Amino acid sequence: MLIEIPVLSAGEAAELRLRIQDRGWTSGTATAGHQSARAKHNTQLEADDPIALRLGEELVASLGRIPLFVAAALPKLVFPPVFARYRPGDRFDLHVDNAIRYGHGGSLRTDLSATLFLTPLDEYDGGALVIEDVFGPRQVRLRPGHMVLYPSSSLHRVEPVTRGERFCALLWLQSLIRDDGQRSILFDLDRTIQSFAADIEDDQRVVALTGTYHNLVRRWAEL
Repeated sequence: MLIEIPVLSAGEAAELRLRIQDRGWTSGTATAGHQSARAKHNTQLEADDPIALRLGEELVASLGRIPLFVAAALPKLVFPPVFARYRPGDRFDLHVDNAIRYGHGGSLRTDLSATLFLTPLDEYDGGALVIEDVFGPRQVRLRPGHMVLYPSSSLHRVEPVTRGERFCALLWLQSLIRDDGQRSILFDLDRTIQSFAADIEDDQRVVALTGTYHNLVRRWAEL
């Protein structure tokens, strides 16, 4: 399940990028596993950068206020965002994200990964995020402020940037629902309920469907 989620306005994305672009950037291999370290060719803000930490907290808080994100992810834990930069020649070869991420005094299982795009599309060439799913490779280049959410188990890569700079925020989260198939069922059911509820007020069929949704969450959720 790949989902595009509007998170920030274009102006908010531009302001965020302005606040990070002149900070201290370091090799992206600092947070990569053994396999990923050989595939990763980019830079990122240091994990203890105070601006990155503050912006990351604000970003995570804003995600919790977006119904589409909550419905699709059913988040339990969100790892502090990593801000990354790709310059001409930078890339991230085919890899799969680490199953567990450690840091900031804790750890989480990576059920879902997300990339929040921060650079206008006309300011860089290349740099597409390519995600392998059941229908084949999907190329993703989104407007600034938009985020793609996808299963962390997916093979994916970032194609080389050939012009300009590509800034983004990377997130990993542990969902209340470990299984991607179950999570997709709940998301589809939730969207159907919301659609019916908008057209039919106080209908017992909507109440019954809502009860089914919560009973499935009760059956599948891991707290």
